[in-house]
Amino acid sequence: MNKSEKAGFVVQKLEEIYPDVPIPLDHHSPYTLLVAVLLSAQCTDERVNKITPALFVEADNAFDMAQVPVEEIKEIIRPCGLSPMKSKSISELSRILVDKYNGEVPDNMEALEALPGVGHKTASVVMSQAFGVPSFPVDTHIHRLIYRWGLSNGKNVQQTEKDCKRLFNEALWNKLHLQIIFFGRQYCPARGHNPHECPICSRIGRKPMFRNFDLKPANK
Repeated sequence: MNKSEKAGFVVQKLEEIYPDVPIPLDHHSPYTLLVAVLLSAQCTDERVNKITPALFVEADNAFDMAQVPVEEIKEIIRPCGLSPMKSKSISELSRILVDKYNGEVPDNMEALEALPGVGHKTASVVMSQAFGVPSFPVDTHIHRLIYRWGLSNGKNVQQTEKDCKRLFNEALWNKLHLQIIFFGRQYCPARGHNPHECPICSRIGRKPMFRNFDLKPANK
């Protein structure tokens, strides 16, 4: 298969396996999604979903969160890791949202990326999942699979994102990146992967992995 044929097969197979794919982080608003995605850095979605209910009981909007002491936020989110940095970012971005956006999460990449603790990937997730704007968030796990499937030779997530946007129809981006995440967890993990049993690798081949990606946990 050439690269275009591989991309078409990936889309077809993922649609067969995951015709309906849920958003993995529990949330009920753009703000709660933004906070959940920020917490998911170097943490599993499962753990984030266990922590956010307690946090959102305290505050589930920017106005209320801006009033919660940073130390209190830090204690609640401690199991997610990196709690000093994440609690400070949550507090600071909440104040900015109140001061500049009347408590609302902005629906453009530039404004999102200017918020404390919000990088390009986090902003892309919010644009995609909260506002339905075509985006293709790429983390190290999507990067690993796209490389494994021979769809990109990108040495970083930025290049892989560009390659994905060129390969796949824009209308597919928001759903496809979630399908890839779920597929990686179920069928194509970094470690213990059997390419002969994998529904995609068994058909399109498997490139040797970057060594550091093989050491990443499969579930995040």
